[in-house]
Amino acid sequence: MADPDLPRREIQIYRVHDCLLIAIQDDLDDGMVIALQDSLMQRIVSSGAHGVLIDISALEIVDTFTGRMLAGIARMASLLDADCVLVGMRPAVAITLVELGMRLEGVKTALNVDRGLELIRRSLRPVPVNAG
Repeated sequence: MADPDLPRREIQIYRVHDCLLIAIQDDLDDGMVIALQDSLMQRIVSSGAHGVLIDISALEIVDTFTGRMLAGIARMASLLDADCVLVGMRPAVAITLVELGMRLEGVKTALNVDRGLELIRRSLRPVPVNAG
């Protein structure tokens, strides 16, 4: 449980072109995940971002609450017209999520930020219409 006398750490959200990047540097407590969700949804709307990259490469542990919240964040971002990609998942985290039965349905993943940006770019490219 977090000490109420200590200031709450805030997760920074950075703008990269028309995407938002969140680099999670520390293991998350429940309050941080909820605060991230709220501030990210506000930033998507205020910035008009079309993509969200959540870099979890520094996370060593993802529990079921955090996994559900990350999946929820991806779905909410999609409802706000922003493609969301989870990047940098460690093998141990992937194994843990599978062992916990977490499927993270609808969540796109990429090995790193570069691949995540490319995934978002591909999804934003207009599909050619055959005029035939």
